[in-house]
Amino acid sequence: MRRLLPIVVLAAACRGEAPRTPTGDEADARFAALVDTLTPAVEKSVGLSFREPPRSAVRSREQVRRYLEAKLDEELPPERLRGIETAYRLFGLIADSIELRPLMLDLLTEQVVGFYDPDSATLFGVSGAPPDQLRIMAAHEMVHALQGQYLPLDSILDQRGSNDRATAAQAVLEGQAMVASIGAVTGSDALSDPGIWALFREQARNAQQSMPRFAAAPLIVREALIFPYIEGAEFMRWWASSPHADTMPYGPRMPESTEQILHPDRYAAGDRPLAITFPPADSTVMHEDALGELEVRILGAMLNGNEEVAYTVPLGWAGDRYRVTETAAGPALEWLIAFDDARSRDRFATGIGAKLAASRREAYQGRLEPADIAGRPGLRYRLTPSG
Repeated sequence: MRRLLPIVVLAAACRGEAPRTPTGDEADARFAALVDTLTPAVEKSVGLSFREPPRSAVRSREQVRRYLEAKLDEELPPERLRGIETAYRLFGLIADSIELRPLMLDLLTEQVVGFYDPDSATLFGVSGAPPDQLRIMAAHEMVHALQGQYLPLDSILDQRGSNDRATAAQAVLEGQAMVASIGAVTGSDALSDPGIWALFREQARNAQQSMPRFAAAPLIVREALIFPYIEGAEFMRWWASSPHADTMPYGPRMPESTEQILHPDRYAAGDRPLAITFPPADSTVMHEDALGELEVRILGAMLNGNEEVAYTVPLGWAGDRYRVTETAAGPALEWLIAFDDARSRDRFATGIGAKLAASRREAYQGRLEPADIAGRPGLRYRLTPSG
């Protein structure tokens, strides 16, 4: 499930009292002045210069909600949304009663302070947002505006059928925006200090849990929203001390999987995800995509009854692919997951895999079995209607 680029999930970590709210031209002028003031610091922090000054405007919260509705409809048209929901329900990642579109709309509306719209190349602030939140948001979204002048953001993120790759790309974009915007606002490289970074991670996650809608959302939704910001920033902190530090993680250097984001040593080693394919799709295929290490980790946490996801120890993930098909008795799921070696496969099979196979869904049968996947040790999981 690809996430919306313009949303600053972590802007809500900074609280403040809102003064009198300017409106109309006055609000636009104040916001434009803020953007103008921040421009040199953002350029210095990113290491790139604006090819043209970023445009800006202020919108009401109602206008922002309408924008989010339009973006969600664009990114999740009905058939794709139905396929994603069905897959997540069959995996057990969301309850059958969960509908993703209204849930995502409520979450994003709860959190948004501003956004950068790639279509109009304009930075928008939300009317009435506290000044400290607005300043951090503006710096963050100005980094996206800068990225948009050097990169085709829409094509990078709009990779249908490659959710894991799109999430990895978003983690780079949001991670860079996190690190650079904090540097621009504070005037220092504060996040390079391990102690400060650990404190920031903790505060950022705690701030999210203080939001009622976010705290009540399924783990897959919560973690998918926050991952690009936190783990993306972690990756960019690694990048700053890597042999690639004098370049940008753009173009051919863009990570291809969430495994590479979570474990930069795998990125440095050139460990690319295995391309796994199913037979050509026919009219029975409802949806097809990959979970990637991120969502496999979330699945494991949920199967173990955990509210937090552990990312430290690599899974040995080499690639995966799932497909949802229509049958006369209901939708069926087939999932292929490959591993770097047999030891990693066996560890997964007796842990997360065993719990997945043992999980119960009414009127369904699940089966997990070893499989050779493009020459790699792997597993095949099938969940089919009992009929």
